[in-house]
Amino acid sequence: MHEYKLVILGSGGIGKSALTVQFVQGIFVEKYDPMIEDSYRKQVEVDAQQYRLEILDTAGMEQFIARRDLYTRNGQGFVLVYSITAQPTFNDLQDLREQILRVKDTDDIFYDLVRQINRKTPVPGKAREKSSCQLL
Repeated sequence: MHEYKLVILGSGGIGKSALTVQFVQGIFVEKYDPMIEDSYRKQVEVDAQQYRLEILDTAGMEQFIARRDLYTRNGQGFVLVYSITAQPTFNDLQDLREQILRVKDTDDIFYDLVRQINRKTPVPGKAREKSSCQLL
């Protein structure tokens, strides 16, 4: 079974923990101590394959910024979270993205994203060829 390390990043107090706990435990947490970071494990099935996810819910407070390099170095996937009602939390994502790229020292994450999109989106030319063959 494959294990993936996922890191949840974003400003403090915007709902990273609520999002993570909702996914892992299926409950909505209204109150959570934003000063802590927590780690969760969940086994999931994706495309008929079993995976174990290790999810690090990071503290978004300023005093934990120094730890982000460690999170980024160890993480394999990243979820950047922001509040739709607070523009500065969205603006903070640019710095987080740049840090991920700097620490990982690669653009492979963008190629992987294109591959994921390709798997979910049919190629227009191939779809037309297939449908035209069916018409004959």
